[in-house]
Amino acid sequence: MTIRVLLVDDQALLRSTLAMLFRATPDLDLVGEAGTGVEAVELARSTRADVVVMDIRMPDMDGIEATRRITGDEDLAGVRILVLTTFETDELVIGALQAGASGFLGKGASPEELIQAIRTIADGESLLSPSATTALIGRFLEQPQITPTMSTRTPVALTERERQIVTLVGAGLSNQEIAERLFISPATAKTHVNRAMMKTAARDRAQLVVFAYETGLVSPARRPAP
Repeated sequence: MTIRVLLVDDQALLRSTLAMLFRATPDLDLVGEAGTGVEAVELARSTRADVVVMDIRMPDMDGIEATRRITGDEDLAGVRILVLTTFETDELVIGALQAGASGFLGKGASPEELIQAIRTIADGESLLSPSATTALIGRFLEQPQITPTMSTRTPVALTERERQIVTLVGAGLSNQEIAERLFISPATAKTHVNRAMMKTAARDRAQLVVFAYETGLVSPARRPAP
């Protein structure tokens, strides 16, 4: 399977370097490059990319708004967004997840990590890990300037088991780890995760993590013990 990739970054040198990397990867097809958020939205519509590798800080329109417009377009329902940023300083990451991004990666990642991240996103998974993503989400959601968006939707009726599952997803556990924690099979864990995503209207696992934090199922001060 060839993955159609749209590359978005306002730094021409970095964009050129990443473009060469993508062109040298057999299962990636670089279908476009953009230097602004406006260009990103336009090219997402015209190229029908599978994955958009999105920068956050850009002129014209930032990556969060571009992500929101792409994920909010019904004609682009299958497009996945992988945000490139820096974990330490970019508090806008949580906004990108709320806008519909499927995950994010630091710009210091290795070429191999970036390629694997694109493959992961293209497969419909989210790029989340207990050591990085949930810590970051927790740190920023506890700050007063972060305004929840997903939790303002009509409340959903999760079963007690689904609430358990969402709590563990919010803590960064994989399906395999959830299965071991609850003494169920990985297939059953995946089924519960999928049902929870449907009920919460979460696009993917990343959105389910945000939902878990915003609805209080998981909080920075209260997380499931290892």
